[in-house]
Amino acid sequence: MRFLLDESADYPLASFLHSMGHDVTSIAHDYPHALKDTEVLAIATTEGRVLITNDKDFGELVFRRHLPHAGVILFRLTDEGLEAKQRWLVHVLTRYPSQLHQFIVIADQGIRLRRTTTIG
Repeated sequence: MRFLLDESADYPLASFLHSMGHDVTSIAHDYPHALKDTEVLAIATTEGRVLITNDKDFGELVFRRHLPHAGVILFRLTDEGLEAKQRWLVHVLTRYPSQLHQFIVIADQGIRLRRTTTIG
């Protein structure tokens, strides 16, 4: 699977996902700095990458502005620790591999999947 870590996502998640055999790039390390959220979403879409973020503004772009995407995983956790995020990612990748193209919210209460306009 191909992933793009937003600037708000923990960069060590890249190594974790790489160790699982995934192709991962990071806005903070692989792209020009100070990109707008619309540009980040467009990069992920163009490259066919699932965007991993802590920034709820991507919900606005996807649901209100109906911008296409290749999948979004939004963390909305009380425990923002790396280990908690790693456990949740393993859970999502194991239980929902065919649904990663959707908008996925990982919250303390559980996982919500919302169908949206994707790139196909």
